[in-house]
Amino acid sequence: MHSKRTTGILLRLVMGVFAVILLSLSSSAQSNSLRAGAAKVDISPKDLTGLWMVWAQPFDGVHDPIWARAVVVDNGVNKAAIVSTDLVEFGDTMPLRKRIERELGIPAANIIISASHDHNAPRSGPITPGSSSAQGRPYSPPAYIQFIDDSIVEAVKKAKAALQPAKVGVGTGRADINVNRNGYNGRGWGGADPDGASDKTVWVVKFESLTGEPIALLMNYAVHSTVGGSQNTMVTGDLAGAAERFVEKHYNDKVVALWTMGPAGDQNPKYDNLGGQGTQNRNAAKNSDNFAYEAMDAMGFIVGAEVILTANKIQHMTSTARIAAGEKIFSCDTVPEKQPSTQTVATAAAPATPRPANAPAGQTAPPAGNPGGMMFKPNPNFHDTIPYPKSLDIHLNLIEINQIAITGVSGEVFTKIYQHLKKDSPLADTIMVTMSNDRIGYIGDDASYDGPFRNASVVRGCAENGIVNGLVEMIGANQ
Repeated sequence: MHSKRTTGILLRLVMGVFAVILLSLSSSAQSNSLRAGAAKVDISPKDLTGLWMVWAQPFDGVHDPIWARAVVVDNGVNKAAIVSTDLVEFGDTMPLRKRIERELGIPAANIIISASHDHNAPRSGPITPGSSSAQGRPYSPPAYIQFIDDSIVEAVKKAKAALQPAKVGVGTGRADINVNRNGYNGRGWGGADPDGASDKTVWVVKFESLTGEPIALLMNYAVHSTVGGSQNTMVTGDLAGAAERFVEKHYNDKVVALWTMGPAGDQNPKYDNLGGQGTQNRNAAKNSDNFAYEAMDAMGFIVGAEVILTANKIQHMTSTARIAAGEKIFSCDTVPEKQPSTQTVATAAAPATPRPANAPAGQTAPPAGNPGGMMFKPNPNFHDTIPYPKSLDIHLNLIEINQIAITGVSGEVFTKIYQHLKKDSPLADTIMVTMSNDRIGYIGDDASYDGPFRNASVVRGCAENGIVNGLVEMIGANQ
């Protein structure tokens, strides 16, 4: 039973959801001839200096290339772009999207830039104050961030240059390689919960030429790409990269396969690098690394094969398209108990912590003051101290192609929020791309706050309704 004060706070938060900032909403009821183009650019780091993985260890090398992939659609009235990257995360992509708008004429609000959330890949973009990233995740040197930005612009530019008359269709398959991780693991939140909510849907949006030649396959599935684990210190595309490679190889590299992460805030892969977790035996860790790459390929095969099977079953392909796109931003209060008076935020890259000369590969002493070596200790010489934000912005994006609604949310969204959106959406083919245009951290459904989940970025009672109502409103405005 809520007190009057608590009820008042919740009411204020829910009402505040509708005080959104509408950046853009461009739509047209007219269906015109569709054009589509796709491209990919290698974003593998050439210099590993200053690049750290999420688990606070520097990278040792590159196991397999990582990529930025882009698909651009245009119907002569509106144009939009979707970019997928084999990276752990982005900060706010608005400056980058504004650059694309200036240089390529695609409105910033019509661009979704997503990360696969691959924990064995670097991050890019500025760190968002108030997010869990600002509380300790490794950040990348400015040179690498600039390289990523330039590569994304190049990918979109190439995709736009490749625009050609096209057809589009959508289909769904199923893959059972994810598991809910909202169980209690004996210490707290983070244990596997086989009976918990988990979306097994494999979404596929297919773009092909008028003669049936493949252009792009946009895939969407709800799972963390965390198979490599903390013992693997090699850059890899992980599970998502394995799926992309499998699909592209099947089509003899004549298609661009874009992985986008679905509602995976509460979803882990069923099989990961468990053998190497916490071990100090490098031989055991090496064997575990081998298992991890086999597991990545196996699960990538399962999802990739389902993508191909689903693409082959798509019957309805249309060469005309109504394209609508836009963005809304709303704010939710940060969790009070997580609000220190100030916070340090990265403004430039800290120098790499030298690896001890006698340390075996894959092992390093964590930065001072970093308990367990699991989080990065910010270097005060490379940070500004700012007031901790009382609220966080959540970006909502929509790219609608006919009756396909591709939505974007700037965090790690839980399954039940997506299920809520699917139930309320005017369109049956509603896809959710998470880690889109920013990462504010975990965005749990309201009910999840009653369980062991303790890593929420924002207070209960704001995000779920804000996301669902905001996206439903945007979709509905175009019908």
